[in-house]
Amino acid sequence: MKKTAIIYSFNTVKSAKIAAKIKDAFGDERIDMLNTEEINADKLLEYDNLIVGVPTWFDGELPNYWDEFLPDLEDHDMKSKTFAIFGLGDQKGYSENFVDGMGIMADFLNERGAKIVGYTSAEDYNFEGSRAFRDGKFCGLAIDYENQASKNKERINAWVEQLKNELN
Repeated sequence: MKKTAIIYSFNTVKSAKIAAKIKDAFGDERIDMLNTEEINADKLLEYDNLIVGVPTWFDGELPNYWDEFLPDLEDHDMKSKTFAIFGLGDQKGYSENFVDGMGIMADFLNERGAKIVGYTSAEDYNFEGSRAFRDGKFCGLAIDYENQASKNKERINAWVEQLKNELN
């Protein structure tokens, strides 16, 4: 596998737990862990494959640290980069914008030519709306820590097996 990093906020407990489980599921693969709050565009662009963790805050917003980082990437061409996105959300408390942050991130990356992999089934979720829902699937791995934590391990393992085939 090409040079790969998992990027998430080290200060978000649930995202950090999911990122660690994703890294563990890859096994012996060399994957760097990068803190969204401490990197810059040049550091991110050193990697071919990027797995990004994007929780949804409030009523369908990106966390502040992603809002502050994305402007650094606006003028960069991402055509040579492959991204997989995992998003955290609450399908009961915020059913109308479940994992919207993941969809916002996918839109941003698509506009810059990035390749997005890791689409997953929306089966077994119950939500009203999501910006991450595309053609019957999520544009990444949807995690509902509040309501479906018992499904995290199985979903993560299946997603990582899928990514092993989709990441270059």
